[in-house]
Amino acid sequence: MPLDPARILDATLFAARAHAGQLRKGAAAEPYVNHVIEVAALLAAHGAPEDAILAGLLHDTVEDTAVTEADLVASFGANVAAVVMETTDDKVLPKEIRKGLQVKHAAAHTAAGKMVKLADKIANLRAIADSPPASWDHARRVEYVGWAGRVAGGLKGSNPALDALFDTTYRAAMARLAAEA
Repeated sequence: MPLDPARILDATLFAARAHAGQLRKGAAAEPYVNHVIEVAALLAAHGAPEDAILAGLLHDTVEDTAVTEADLVASFGANVAAVVMETTDDKVLPKEIRKGLQVKHAAAHTAAGKMVKLADKIANLRAIADSPPASWDHARRVEYVGWAGRVAGGLKGSNPALDALFDTTYRAAMARLAAEA
């Protein structure tokens, strides 16, 4: 089934409005919406279904903005909202618990959820390699890349092209960090 450009653009606009004024943590301080657009572009370029692409655009709205699950259901339907919710961390929990739960629950995600999480990890690894937060020392960056690899281990199998891109991106990030050591 062909992608619906109007629906994708609606989700892009929704995400842009939700993330208005937010910046990425990296040294480049790029608008946050660039991240979710990159995630959706990775999904689209690697044959993900439309609901996964929409969820890629919306994946951080509930976690990082005032958007609720009900808002997503009303605007994009229950299927897209469900993918967003399965890929959303509970910000009430401490960071280390959230990170552990991502590793533990990765394999239980739906195919669309796995694709969204994997594309998110690819985008994050690129950001860590190219424009890390100024406050992140080398050890923290190495730890993040290793953790992303552990999460990705449970996400693989739904989209071989994304699996391969993750592996390439992971190796490039590790090589860059090794060269900086």
